[in-house]
Amino acid sequence: MSEKKIIAVLGSTGAQGGGLVRAILDAPDGPFAARAITRNADSAKARALAERGAEVVEATLDDEESLRKAFEGAHGAYVVTNFWESMSADVELAQAATAARAAKAAEVAHVVWSTLEDTREVIPASGPQVPVLQDRYTVPHFDAKAEADAFFRDAGVPTTYLRSTFYWEAFTQGSGPVRGEDGRLVLTLPMGESRLAGIAAEDIGRTAYGVFAAGDKYVGETVSIAGEHLTGAQYAAAFADALGEPVGYRPLTHDQFRSLGLPAGDEFGNMFQFYVEGERDFVGARDLDVVRSLNPRLQTFRSWLNEHIDAVKPA
Repeated sequence: MSEKKIIAVLGSTGAQGGGLVRAILDAPDGPFAARAITRNADSAKARALAERGAEVVEATLDDEESLRKAFEGAHGAYVVTNFWESMSADVELAQAATAARAAKAAEVAHVVWSTLEDTREVIPASGPQVPVLQDRYTVPHFDAKAEADAFFRDAGVPTTYLRSTFYWEAFTQGSGPVRGEDGRLVLTLPMGESRLAGIAAEDIGRTAYGVFAAGDKYVGETVSIAGEHLTGAQYAAAFADALGEPVGYRPLTHDQFRSLGLPAGDEFGNMFQFYVEGERDFVGARDLDVVRSLNPRLQTFRSWLNEHIDAVKPA
């Protein structure tokens, strides 16, 4: 067998990158070898990847030289930034620019860049529709990634632009059904009757594996992904079936949601408003048959929920 092609993976101990590293390790007869990039090679998660056969190297998005060295000799690189670590669009832009320069310098043949839509094409960051955030954004963690697409194009890096969506893991972090004072379960989502495209975080990495496996077919292309498109009522029905008791659906308005005082409430309120107002194009761009062709193990919401039922059970 010919020598395996190295895929260097940022965020290797996180949700997206971890899924890709595991997809590579789960295919020992496949064409790729995993190089897991992490800030701390001694962390428990990094050691677990090393024990499974991944090459683990230390580098950060804030140190271009370390990143260039981590990319050297790699055929492909998976680049993901974590807005929630800094909560700053400017920091995320700087990190994406660093990654693009490092990939160019290392002559990486194929980058998969984890990105999102520019929500301002649907809801401009001006006027009364939504609060303007960080001076010029509607949804900073979307819009900054969309702006950063240009870094890879302008650098001439062969890139696939992988647009993800709402992680179902959010339902394990306080966004799932909650038991009210009357004892009944209620799922609160500011989606009205619109569909919310969702995906299991693990499937992002698995789908990225499929993009790399397709060779250069998707270089220069945008691949928009999801696992399923469901309305709030359909999500509530799935929860009811899995939990074995009724779950009501409470569709707050976006202003009501923003007024709840949740952490990053304006950010998420604007995001859900974008999902609703941009539903046709956002959902339409995510052809589930295409995603399934790249990732035959793609999970539906119900299959994901069955695997995570203990994590979503309300008190």
